[in-house]
Amino acid sequence: MQRFDTVDVLLPEIWAGHARRDPQKPALVCEGRQIDWGTFNARMNQLANALIRAGLEKGERVAVLVSSSIEACEAMFGAVKSGAVMVPLSNMLTAEQVSTLLNDCRASFVIASQDLRHLVDPVVPDLPALRPDGLIGVDFESEGWTSIEAFCAGASTREPDVALTGQDPFSIMYSSGTTGLPKGVVHTHSARVYFCLSNGFEMRFDGNARGLVTTALYTAGTWLVLMPTLFTGGTLHIHRQFRPDDFLSAVQNERITHTFIVPSQIHTIFAGCGFEQHDLSSLRMMLSAGSPLRPDVKERLIGIVGERFFELYGFTEGGATLLRPEDQRSSPLSVGTALMGQEVLTVDAEGGVCDRDEPGEIVMRSPGILREYYGKPKETQDAIWRDERGRSFVRSGDIGRIDENGFLYILDRKKDMIISGGLNVYPADIEAVIGAHPAVLDVSVIGIEHEKWGETPLAVVVLQPGQSLDASDLLEWANARLAKHQRLSRVDVRAGLPRNALGKVLKRELRLEYADQAAPAAG
Repeated sequence: MQRFDTVDVLLPEIWAGHARRDPQKPALVCEGRQIDWGTFNARMNQLANALIRAGLEKGERVAVLVSSSIEACEAMFGAVKSGAVMVPLSNMLTAEQVSTLLNDCRASFVIASQDLRHLVDPVVPDLPALRPDGLIGVDFESEGWTSIEAFCAGASTREPDVALTGQDPFSIMYSSGTTGLPKGVVHTHSARVYFCLSNGFEMRFDGNARGLVTTALYTAGTWLVLMPTLFTGGTLHIHRQFRPDDFLSAVQNERITHTFIVPSQIHTIFAGCGFEQHDLSSLRMMLSAGSPLRPDVKERLIGIVGERFFELYGFTEGGATLLRPEDQRSSPLSVGTALMGQEVLTVDAEGGVCDRDEPGEIVMRSPGILREYYGKPKETQDAIWRDERGRSFVRSGDIGRIDENGFLYILDRKKDMIISGGLNVYPADIEAVIGAHPAVLDVSVIGIEHEKWGETPLAVVVLQPGQSLDASDLLEWANARLAKHQRLSRVDVRAGLPRNALGKVLKRELRLEYADQAAPAAG
């Protein structure tokens, strides 16, 4: 007996539906330029068909190294429509690192912008998987590179003749690399649809959404607004870089409904004119993610944004918790509970499930988690934790606790935890104390070697603009408020902290800087 096929929900078909239904509605806006849904879909289709015409087969990897722009979205999602696995790359890498990642994923094509081609040109001879005609420039043409206009010339704007399924890989997104060499995180089409559905539902997206992103388009955090906006057929506003005044003016003047902002950007706004001087009434959702907000910063932001503030904890591999507006008063220091369809647990060093309020490694189960680390079976196996029913959860590498109501509290990254005199010291606890000082804008705590205790905490502090404070005075102030095993051996004041593209402090770099600076036994 014949039966109907199982029909997967696929993002390329969703985007095509928006173009059919409302072709003249703005889809993307960047630096005063906009394109509508009909044009956006046609340009994605044309690139997809041109790639297929050039010999690309389903499942090949297409790397995208394009600065935040309309063209970046066309390149990323046109590649997806071709049946390729899209690989967005960071513009913060060196040419050597780009070469490593391109070879790791064996990219057949590289699509780049003029300002980033210098990361590709020196390493082309070292890319054996690259096709002879595989270099495509979105805004330039030169020796070895074909302009995207020339590459796509004559290609059809109709929907590509590619049969996709939910289990086909959609993207390989490299992890931020804050703890070592990035790994290629493979997500399927079904996982990406779930990502759009769960975040879109939880954070009030619909077809009238006007999303604003100011962080790099290749990051998983940016996709928390980018993907649901495009999934629902809204309009995405793209800022090439974050400027506080431009951000606040855009929210006010463009009547932005949804935006994503990282803690370092919030600190910058608070250090300047602040949110209070702009009209934020259009917002339905302001999302903070990337790293947990300090309690004092969160309290101040909630006081301004109120029940439109959301805080998300998650990681590139997939899985997330959300602090929803209705939970701000009852559990303000948490990062919320698991998103719809997900489960979060903490596990101990032996792999057992922790009791309530007992610290342990955070593990998550979600329809949106990675399928694997590309080409890394051992790393994939090491990232899997299975419960007593045999279900797979992804290990986060972060330490947290879950209270009796299921709310998650982040304590720190497993690799960032300080062990002093045999006791676990969580930097986030110390950072919360130091951050409460009125002169402090930002702070990061790491462990340095100690002759007696093994490790001891050191704080690197950035002061508020116009403030002056002696490091020894801050050290004394903080230690008077910390438990004995948490007390700092030293405070350093500096102009800024090393960060990745989403503003997360690169503690690995700080630890390397202080690696040979042990504290004395009397400290």
